[in-house]
Amino acid sequence: MTDISLLEKARTLTEALPYMRRHAGKSFVIKYGGHAMVDQALAEDFARDVVLMKQVGMNPIVVHGGGPQIGKMLERLKIESSFIDGLRVTDKATIEVVEMVLSGSINKSIVGSINKIGGQAVGLSGKDNNLVIAEPLKRTRKDPDSHIEQILDLGFVGYPKKVNTDFLRSFEKTDIIPVIAPIGLGENGETYNINADTMAGAIASALKAERLLLLTDVVGVLDKNKDLITEMNEKIAMALIKDGTVIGGMIPKIETCIHAIQNDVSAAVIMDGRVEHALLLELFTEHGVGTLIKK
Repeated sequence: MTDISLLEKARTLTEALPYMRRHAGKSFVIKYGGHAMVDQALAEDFARDVVLMKQVGMNPIVVHGGGPQIGKMLERLKIESSFIDGLRVTDKATIEVVEMVLSGSINKSIVGSINKIGGQAVGLSGKDNNLVIAEPLKRTRKDPDSHIEQILDLGFVGYPKKVNTDFLRSFEKTDIIPVIAPIGLGENGETYNINADTMAGAIASALKAERLLLLTDVVGVLDKNKDLITEMNEKIAMALIKDGTVIGGMIPKIETCIHAIQNDVSAAVIMDGRVEHALLLELFTEHGVGTLIKK
């Protein structure tokens, strides 16, 4: 290693130090999914980033998705899936597979990656110690002929109603990193499948976290010229949805971010999980990566 490269490393640490001090003791809820989760090199980078966050005094909480893996398992078991507004209709057979994949193989794989490089992760779902109490998610659609609102049956698709913040805060003074599968518990013991973005947003809101970080497969929020918007407030974010600049799957992500900052989360970031060490670049450099949304 040359003297120049060593000097560059020293400068990088010097630049990061003020951010480490600023973020110490605060909670950061990270939604982890997409390409970052299935690419082995990026998965290892993610594990190192999360462990470093914990080691410098931050409180990372990981909420992961797993839609593609669920789809593959349902195909193998010859269980048909249907979707309404991007949400998987979840019957009794499907919810059993969803829970098996999310709380089982995916969750334990992430925990194993973090532990392998020296962290202390523990795998959870919303059912553990009543972490997330859920209720059925309600969706309506207007009939094109009668114009009557119809209630859509999504089965065991849930929405977070209550988060056990005391349980999550119990990890703050330990070395343990919670890794949470987006499964919720109904008031009558039902199991609910919850969108991972929604789950992460609800947990961040309940904790009044410093940041909600949504790792995606896009660079962030784009303007009409397809250029990255690096920072905006909630009013601009809502206007982009209203005028059609933001479309498709980005709409619920922005709505999740807006809901979080309206519930005292300091800021939310939609960021590109395909970038190496995206978390460190976002948290410990001046410009970060992706789009930051704040009040």
